Amino acid sequence: MREKVWRAFVSRGHNGNANDNRAVVAEIVKLRAELAGLLGYPSYADYKLADSMARTPAAAQELLEAVWRPGRQRALDDAKALQELAAKDGDFMLEAWDWRYYAEELRLARYDFDENQIKPYLELERVIEAAFYTATRLFGLSFVPRDDIAPYHPDVRVWEVQREGKAIGIFYGDFFARASKRSGAWMTSFREQSKLDGTVLPLVVNTCNYIKPPEGQPALLSLDEARTLFHEFGHGLHGLLSNVTFPRISGTNVVRDFVELPSQLYEHWLETAPVLARLVHVETGEPIPEALLAKLKAARKANTGFETVEFVSSALLDMAYHSAGPDAGIEVDPLEAATLDRIGMPREIALRHASTHFLHLFTGDGYAAGYYSYLWSEVLDADGFGAFEDAGDPFDPATAERLYTYVYSGGGSRDFGEAYRLFRGRDPQIDGLLAKRGFTASAA
Repeated sequence: MREKVWRAFVSRGHNGNANDNRAVVAEIVKLRAELAGLLGYPSYADYKLADSMARTPAAAQELLEAVWRPGRQRALDDAKALQELAAKDGDFMLEAWDWRYYAEELRLARYDFDENQIKPYLELERVIEAAFYTATRLFGLSFVPRDDIAPYHPDVRVWEVQREGKAIGIFYGDFFARASKRSGAWMTSFREQSKLDGTVLPLVVNTCNYIKPPEGQPALLSLDEARTLFHEFGHGLHGLLSNVTFPRISGTNVVRDFVELPSQLYEHWLETAPVLARLVHVETGEPIPEALLAKLKAARKANTGFETVEFVSSALLDMAYHSAGPDAGIEVDPLEAATLDRIGMPREIALRHASTHFLHLFTGDGYAAGYYSYLWSEVLDADGFGAFEDAGDPFDPATAERLYTYVYSGGGSRDFGEAYRLFRGRDPQIDGLLAKRGFTASAA
């Protein structure tokens, strides 16, 4: 059954029928390369990265390969451990469709951490309050419910966001799944901040798809769902704290490899001691036990080899497509196979996004030659949170003020590399990301 479901999932758009996407993928890549050539660039990747933080495809490729090497080695090591577990269930070889099943067994065996143990401490209302508390401590914000503003759905809640006693925006929280919503989680704006034609306050929306509990029962989140709330609220703050003149560079209107910094960075505060202290058991009111916290933090490094391999391989595939010139004559299957062969893709792991369902690349051009940016932003967020660790306080006022000025409020008003240096005091370093994933710098 695992194999049947896995094969159906990974073969989307690759079944030789009317919905086969190989020809249209090749055509899109060819047209993008032609466009880049008309604009004077050797490839579409060169064109897209010219005004990014990375600047060149070579710089993005260098980052991806630096993380690929230790990630692949960790995945190969884990594959051996998973094979030993699989062997207990019969005489068969571990396959890609078996990985997640046995990875969960391995996580329980290594870390003795069951995510269901943490859920009673992650009640939705308390996680929202914790996200607001973090913003208050960092940026001096307050959140005032605005029951007089009619939301676009009864489940949606509305707050006026204030700083230094003045309204700076309106925040809409749309947290529960419903039939009329697409899946996933995202931030958007009904209106962006600007001062070009008078003061225009932003109207910012966070959307999630948590399961709405029966009336009178609490909505309990998984750790991943709580991180998602903090992540999207980080995007929300990027829009709410914007303080620029022109709407074109307001809030999240920044280059692709900078836009995930405010959101991914904000996730770090969820697991700081002052925030965790506010996340008490929904029934007993007791804080999270230290022993459970220790297991939680140790388990963060579980399966990081797999996660790194399936993501970075897809990002390298993206760069392979968009680094080709207009005369390359792209064919989907040979290019994908050659890319995976070149990097030594482990047999037991599949691409997170194979070519024919790589929506980030081919339903629009937002992430074309830019899928690497999630990893680039992770370098920035791990290194950036290190500034607070260096200060010895997750809410250090001086560091928080620089974060506000150069990351959250500046939009696209300055060069993004300069903005990061003004906040951090130097260029970003990869060591924080490797440590976060449980890799060592020497393995890279």
